[in-house]
Amino acid sequence: MHSNSFHSEKVLHIEEETVIVKHLPNSFYNTDLHQKLQEQGVKELIVCCMISHMCIDATVRSAVEHGYVCQVVEDACATATLQIEYKVIPAEHVHYAFMAALNSVYATVKTTEAF
Repeated sequence: MHSNSFHSEKVLHIEEETVIVKHLPNSFYNTDLHQKLQEQGVKELIVCCMISHMCIDATVRSAVEHGYVCQVVEDACATATLQIEYKVIPAEHVHYAFMAALNSVYATVKTTEAF
């Protein structure tokens, strides 16, 4: 579930799919994501992706500020081991700390099985 290294790969999309290009962790920041979702009448978001402590956290918090209800599928997400000075925080601890922080206030956090 969790990886200590990340790499980018090109993701192919279906021709009629909308593609939102983002440059920072928050998928709403300087993108037209909110506008596109409003055009489609979307009120609830299902979130799963990388990186739990960056993109998921920033996007879910912003989504709630934009009025969306969020669900996070926690075992369809990943993060990395972090370090600050001499303290090393294992990826699993990072992941579950962020899932616990998002749960109930910003999102309903579920496993894929519960989802």
